[in-house]
Amino acid sequence: MEQAITQHKPIEEVLLKRPLIISGPCSAETEEQVFQTAVRLAETGKVDVMRAGIWKPRTRPGSFEGIGTKGLPWLQQARKATGIPVAVEVATAKQVEDALHFGVDVLWIGARTTVNPFSVQDIADALRGVDVPVLIKNPINPDLELWIGAVERVAKAGIKTIGLIHRGFSSYGNTEYRNAPMWHLAIEMKRRNPGMMMINDPSHICGRRDILQDVAQTAIDLDFDGLIIESHIDPDMAWSDAKQQITPERLGEMLSAIRWRKEDVASEEYHINLEKLRQQINHLDDELMQIIGQRMKVAEKIGQYKKDNNITILQTNRWNEILERAFNTGDKMGLSKEFVTKYFDAMHMESINHQNKIMNS
Repeated sequence: MEQAITQHKPIEEVLLKRPLIISGPCSAETEEQVFQTAVRLAETGKVDVMRAGIWKPRTRPGSFEGIGTKGLPWLQQARKATGIPVAVEVATAKQVEDALHFGVDVLWIGARTTVNPFSVQDIADALRGVDVPVLIKNPINPDLELWIGAVERVAKAGIKTIGLIHRGFSSYGNTEYRNAPMWHLAIEMKRRNPGMMMINDPSHICGRRDILQDVAQTAIDLDFDGLIIESHIDPDMAWSDAKQQITPERLGEMLSAIRWRKEDVASEEYHINLEKLRQQINHLDDELMQIIGQRMKVAEKIGQYKKDNNITILQTNRWNEILERAFNTGDKMGLSKEFVTKYFDAMHMESINHQNKIMNS
């Protein structure tokens, strides 16, 4: 195994790059696999940090749960040969200790850990007095407060460099993705934490390699700061998550095919034209809020009528009628059925709240 020593940048400098690209196998399996993956990722010239799972929290016992601590020296050698910093997931204080002992450059907290405040606190306590970047994945369930809480716990431990990883959320009945993106939650988390790095994880959102490109492009279009994508020298033979991994070479092709967009441009004409369109949006939003307010006043009158006549708030047939009309109108105007459903569900619940106040006043 050839091991030419390569100089590498300080991790703080690496993490400032945009877009930031993190890649590597779901699991470190053998010393040769880790080394060859690192070499082939380096050859693409597009990867900034190499990731590899050392400890794998599995849903059920009996499946491969990671090679364990003995895989950490493999990452050391891969970094030494390629100059690419390395990152691993940690879920316990002992794993933090082991990772730091072997000089891991970046730690990340996984979705199964973020969901448990006790586990996050144990990790945070183990990080006190340490200067290492920590990335925090969203919790499995769609709960922003848990995600925010994990960030706060790690920040209180004194960690200065904290980033976010959006890997999608478990969604009952979801069929297209392994984990539903629920982009609105990631966008809201980004809004609440301006300036904090937000990385998208298409691998865990998709669960299969054929739609990675589309999800990655969507993330970049939404101004995410980078991507974390699983790659393997022989994806079909991977010991875990084989269907969502791609070769380093395919990764390079995919990244080359992405249209990298800027958040802003310097052209004065651009800003003038965009501002005109934004003002139109602002006026339409104002009108929309006024119309919604008027709608709620009518709903309150209906609530009073129902109260006077001792009628229940919920009228299922009427609700179905409203939805059907909305679907037909929305289709003609190019609005998706999913959007119309969410919009009218929110409108319906607000209307029920207004009527409930009248009924019980």
